[in-house]
Amino acid sequence: MPAPRAIRLIVVTPEQQVLDEYTSSVVFSAHDGEVGILPLRAPLLCELGVGQLRYQTGGTTRRLYIEGGFAEVMNNTVTVLTQRALPVDQITPQTIAEAEAAVASLVGSEPGTVSSRREAQERLRVLRRLRAMV
Repeated sequence: MPAPRAIRLIVVTPEQQVLDEYTSSVVFSAHDGEVGILPLRAPLLCELGVGQLRYQTGGTTRRLYIEGGFAEVMNNTVTVLTQRALPVDQITPQTIAEAEAAVASLVGSEPGTVSSRREAQERLRVLRRLRAMV
């Protein structure tokens, strides 16, 4: 049974539901900065960026890597729809190596390639930072 005024946090990727928990607060990376959610927050719909999603449960802060998508806040429920969600303890050296390979594969000076390389570098930066927290 959730605590009074708890926030239900649901995280979904195209492949699966990653998380469905009750929490006291949620902070996620929006496309233009971090957004913090507390109980009884007014409705909100926003675009997500690449970054982390933090939430408090049982006095412990837990973190997920998220990769774009959307977040909806309504009726004390935060629903996150993202391309990828990965708990920080599942960010392995192989995950980092795959992100490094993705950056290395993007060569050239065409505008699309430059933009894709910048996005891949940002994913790699966030993954390395979150991996260091483990």
